Amino acid sequence: MSSVSKKQAASNSVSLIGSMFQSGLYKPQQGRIVRQVTFLSIAVVALLVGADVSRMSYFDELFTGSSYAVFGLVAAVGVWFAYRIVNYPVFTDFLIAVEAEMKKVSWPAWPQLWAASQVVIFVIFSMAISLWVFDILWTKIFQIIGIR
Repeated sequence: MSSVSKKQAASNSVSLIGSMFQSGLYKPQQGRIVRQVTFLSIAVVALLVGADVSRMSYFDELFTGSSYAVFGLVAAVGVWFAYRIVNYPVFTDFLIAVEAEMKKVSWPAWPQLWAASQVVIFVIFSMAISLWVFDILWTKIFQIIGIR
């Protein structure tokens, strides 16, 4: 890595860490839906991680209620991280661009969606039946040859 890219990587990490401790919102009126969904997704993952970590047996040995304290700490840090990361300028610009692209998508009407779903379901079952038939066929061939 060149010295320029090392300096750039160092400045990017500083700006990420620095932005984690700011209180303002970056472009608050743009990309609201995708930012809210992203925040909720990251926050739910943080809550699940907090619940999983709090169930570890060695926390109960520390003091009564330590698993609740650990869950609260991990959940609070995770929700705070989720809130700050969706306001990190580079990530926010990406989310705004994602929402703009999603608005350009032409979504199918219900009859088209139903027809396409039926085709997918038919193909999946056809492939499953075909693979099942080939499995039976090759099993019989291997039994005749004496491999199995």
